[in-house]
Amino acid sequence: MIARRLLDSGPLCGALGAAGLVGAWEAAGRTGFISPTVFPRASAVLSRAAGLAADAGFLSCVVSTLGAWAIGLLLTVAVAVPAGFLLGTLPGLERAFGPVFEFLRPIPSVALIPPALVLFSDKVDMKITLIVYAASWPVLINTMYGLKEVDPLAKETLRAFGFGPAAVLWRVSLPSTAPFIAAGVRLAAAVALIVGISVEFLAGGAGGSGIGVFLIEAGGATDALEYIVAAALWAGVIGYLSNGLFVLAERRAFRWHTARTEVAR
Repeated sequence: MIARRLLDSGPLCGALGAAGLVGAWEAAGRTGFISPTVFPRASAVLSRAAGLAADAGFLSCVVSTLGAWAIGLLLTVAVAVPAGFLLGTLPGLERAFGPVFEFLRPIPSVALIPPALVLFSDKVDMKITLIVYAASWPVLINTMYGLKEVDPLAKETLRAFGFGPAAVLWRVSLPSTAPFIAAGVRLAAAVALIVGISVEFLAGGAGGSGIGVFLIEAGGATDALEYIVAAALWAGVIGYLSNGLFVLAERRAFRWHTARTEVAR
């Protein structure tokens, strides 16, 4: 009974899973299954990670990455949400630009780093631009999908009472689509973090500062692999925390949508 309750507790169950993974990782290193020269032990990486939390240089890199992440995410919302509404409400526009978007969407953002290095003299601008490019797709697609899920009866009812297209969009379409937009932004947040760090790393430090640049610089240090894995671990923690904050915000802002989804299940 107690074990069942522990498994039903989401955060506690997740903590147990993480502890089990770390324990298996440490055991693999200590038993020789994985040589520490090939991959460092969990205890060594966690020790380095704890040290990085008090390292001013690393914290400066984290702030730089998060700054570009936040700006890129805000620009993504400002660009992708209106574009999604335009494409979702104007079928002719969707048919005209749909093939272009389907051509651009599969192109990896990292493949655009070489031309971006040539086009942008400011490397921070380059990083933010690539973040916006990659993160816009989940927001754009979710916005368009959300518009298609709007109850047509609600829109027709408002039109029957004499409300114009703008009022119908504001009073019906936007509130109904908001949960889908929020989910798209949450997905885009993870994409933005991945792309930001990737650009910093793959651009050879040309991004100026950030977690990716720290990974490059750590490659020349003593016990380089421990520093690299520890920094990557912190990147994962940042991504996990940001996702948790977005999930919490979604649940608080759209309780009615969460309740309806749970009932549907």
